[in-house]
Amino acid sequence: VQLQASGGGLVQSGGSLRLSCAASGTIISINGMGWYRRAPGRQRELVAGIISGGTTNYADSVKGRFTIARDNAKNTVYLQMNNLKPEDTAVYYCNANVYSSPLNPQIYWGQGTQVTVSS
Repeated sequence: VQLQASGGGLVQSGGSLRLSCAASGTIISINGMGWYRRAPGRQRELVAGIISGGTTNYADSVKGRFTIARDNAKNTVYLQMNNLKPEDTAVYYCNANVYSSPLNPQIYWGQGTQVTVSS
């Protein structure tokens, strides 16, 4: 299984970006999918998560600005980021809890995509 993330870039404060992450390979189903980020000098943190039923959760710092969504038919998770702030600058990673066999879920990570917000 591979996760391919895309959509990062450079944007001015107040701008928007949309990240995408597509899972491919031997996939029976995917339970949770999520986005994490790691800013320079900081630990990786959860940004947003979504389970197969659609329930979502967000870090307090992004609530009201970021929206996570998924397309189960495409095994893809999205992160719409609005009103971006310089403190959102980080490398963003997607992950997914994938069932490639019925009883053995595994967590996979994407390669990371850089988001830079200028002030």
